[in-house]
Amino acid sequence: MSTPYTFETKLLHNKHKFDPETGAVSVPIQHASTFHQKDIDEFGKYDYSRSLNPTREALEEVVAELEDGTHGFAFSSGMAAISTAFLLLSQGDHVVISEDVYGGTYRMVTTVLNRFGIDHTFVDMTNLEAVEAAVLPNTKVFYVETPSNPLLKVTDIEAISLLAKKYNAWTFVDNTFLTPALQKPLTLGADVVLHSATKFLSGHSDVIAGVAVVKDPSLAKQIGYLQNSFGAVLGVQDCWLLLRGIKTLHVRMKHSSDGARIIAEHLRNHPLIKKVHYPGFEDHPQYAIQRKQASNPGAVFSFELHSEEAMRTFVENVKLPVFAVSLGAVESILSYPAKMSHAAMDPAARAERGITDALLRLSVGLENPQDLINDFEAALKKTAELHYI
Repeated sequence: MSTPYTFETKLLHNKHKFDPETGAVSVPIQHASTFHQKDIDEFGKYDYSRSLNPTREALEEVVAELEDGTHGFAFSSGMAAISTAFLLLSQGDHVVISEDVYGGTYRMVTTVLNRFGIDHTFVDMTNLEAVEAAVLPNTKVFYVETPSNPLLKVTDIEAISLLAKKYNAWTFVDNTFLTPALQKPLTLGADVVLHSATKFLSGHSDVIAGVAVVKDPSLAKQIGYLQNSFGAVLGVQDCWLLLRGIKTLHVRMKHSSDGARIIAEHLRNHPLIKKVHYPGFEDHPQYAIQRKQASNPGAVFSFELHSEEAMRTFVENVKLPVFAVSLGAVESILSYPAKMSHAAMDPAARAERGITDALLRLSVGLENPQDLINDFEAALKKTAELHYI
């Protein structure tokens, strides 16, 4: 049962703050794959760890409470969570989905679900009229990323959820970028919240994990059945690491989000930067929606240089951020969407969505933001010198 504590306190003080058997202030790691049964006709709560494991159960209960849900489900990756949620669909169903969705989700929808007779329509989820126009008689899911990856478009979760209910469909929301520390889609009407827990929930670049959370018990029963059937569950060591990472979620998100705002503000005024995509700017098209449904714009933004050549020189000269796939870690991570997160999209699809070859995405970590600004300034100065800007 949810406590009256604030979010940051609930990260530490929940039913799993200590082991009731030993008093250990850490969730025990139960490696057992199978469990002895005392009765031939009635099994105990645990029988086989794919179905339920005490360590994974602790994680699932913690994330459910943080998202204001009733049931959580932990998976071996974010894509395992997303793919399992899509298994709620059947042949002949249709999905309305954010056009600038994460590349892995794009790949799943366009090359896997389509083979099973599940159709899709990509749409600008910020345009409610366009979303409703995309609805078909067989539409069963509205799939939302907000803020979107990598252009940081913001979808009105409450409005989409109401539209989905009008057509007797589910709303799935990928909450990876903001986490329940900043945004709670279930309270806004969403049916399934999804996370690449590899990112901010874990926060240390040392776990691959996925999470799904729901509020409706009947939907929870269906996802639980699929989790057990598909079997892409999270291992107990990674469950423990994720539980540990979650304890510092609030302070990490606060520091990283504050840093993102400072750095984004600095870059938007730099002559070598063509555009900064950040939902914390008052001139962002969905600034008001972001403020309404989230407590903070988050720690991720993207920015474009004036050419691919300038972008390459800049990347070659920055020193502090890790240049890598992924985000949401204690170290800042600079990514190149065209060849990393959105490599699954062909160049035409990326161009159609505004994902240019000069676009970079920054996930701000726990460094002092001024150090990152100084590093970026030095790289931009070198870029200007080499390209005569």
